[in-house]
Amino acid sequence: MLESTRVTVSTREQLLRSAARLFREQGFHGTSVAEIASAAGITKSSLYHHFASKQALLGEILEDTVSRATPAVEAIAAADLPAAERLREAARCHVVELIHDQDKVACFVEEGRYLAPELREVFVAKRDRYEQSFRRILADGVRSGELRPVSVGLASLAVLGMCNSVVHWYQSSGPLSVETVAEEFADLAVKSLLREQPSGGAEPGGRSLVGSSASGTVPA
Repeated sequence: MLESTRVTVSTREQLLRSAARLFREQGFHGTSVAEIASAAGITKSSLYHHFASKQALLGEILEDTVSRATPAVEAIAAADLPAAERLREAARCHVVELIHDQDKVACFVEEGRYLAPELREVFVAKRDRYEQSFRRILADGVRSGELRPVSVGLASLAVLGMCNSVVHWYQSSGPLSVETVAEEFADLAVKSLLREQPSGGAEPGGRSLVGSSASGTVPA
């Protein structure tokens, strides 16, 4: 008989998870260090053995989020594929990562503005590096004529903004799977930017949504 495997979460990781959840629910300024410590099951003084401040907690949450997602998106942007295929895969990957850890990603989307100047500079540089992968894909597509001649900067913000909205409403207990949401959002991103909309309900490198099992399940 095989013994069950017990997954042990370190105190440091528990603090990060608790802080991210509270920051998402209450906001950075609305959350106290004492609340974070209590949620993690330790004392306030013990928290300071792991993190020097609430700012340090937020900084590591954002660092963990962007560091986990950036390599995959950069690899997609550098792939030898048409821009539409790369955009589809990058948007899909982005949404999957959003849902993978909604609390931390919500902090990345909403709470980064509250970082102290010395931490914010590092955060902005890493955020810009991540966004650059989307700008690269869009620029390649516009240059080749595959995508419409749009402003690359505005288009990348539009795609990421649309995808980022997922953290505010997605619920794992709802009717939509992670893959369904990721595929639908990727499809929307690509179709909105193709130079010519294909006939028959499909696009190059994509799939037809006619008869999709997700039809009618997207929230109003």
